Amino acid sequence: MTRFRFTVEYDGRPFMGWQRQAHGPSVQATIEDAIHSVTGETVDVVAAGRTDAGVHASAMVAHADIAKDIAPFRLMEAINARMKPQPVAILDCAEAPGFHARFDCIGRRYRYRIMNRRAPLTFEAGLAWRVPVPLDADAMHAAAQHLVGRHDFTTFRSAQCQANSPLRTLDRLLVVRNGHAVDVFAAARSFLHHQVRSMVGCLKLVGEGAWTADDLAAALAARDRGALGLNAPPEGLFFVGAVYPELSVGLTD
Repeated sequence: MTRFRFTVEYDGRPFMGWQRQAHGPSVQATIEDAIHSVTGETVDVVAAGRTDAGVHASAMVAHADIAKDIAPFRLMEAINARMKPQPVAILDCAEAPGFHARFDCIGRRYRYRIMNRRAPLTFEAGLAWRVPVPLDADAMHAAAQHLVGRHDFTTFRSAQCQANSPLRTLDRLLVVRNGHAVDVFAAARSFLHHQVRSMVGCLKLVGEGAWTADDLAAALAARDRGALGLNAPPEGLFFVGAVYPELSVGLTD
């Protein structure tokens, strides 16, 4: 039995999320079904994180145990061939004895893209949140610093979140404008369900002048989901990096 580590890219629009589900297609099932087609084996593909319906990844990390004697490059090529035409691709495959994609991960990185323009999206339709009103990215970035550090993020946590505790340490939250694009970069060891989308939604309110930085701080202090201003839609969210001891995959800075 060989453990393989994968780096996975996917467009989340056709899927109910990463995790295999009975009521719709998932990224996990797409990869597992492809592996079964290649090897005849029923395997569990374990990921560094579980993205929601409509959320994308440029560098999700996952692993699977496979008994068939097959070289990593050949396995990657075969899986990719069998996943067509689904928008999922294995970017890298390597033997990784003892590696665990979820439990060994010490850092997760997300990027949320806002396209701040009145014109409809063309190339990035379904891959960004179009916000037509002008946003003050500097004000958003300054307000975001209230969320950095260790806090009770109940306000920014989905009611369906299954985490044992709402306490999380947010290592970094950056807001960067490049033309019409306003990108929010979030880094932490782990995140609560909907945490990034909820933070972005409230930062959007700051950017348009509906909230102040103090309003954002008050929402955090309330520790109440009812104090949330807005939950951003899923299409702008990307899992972009995972950090492991002595290994970084994707965007980790």
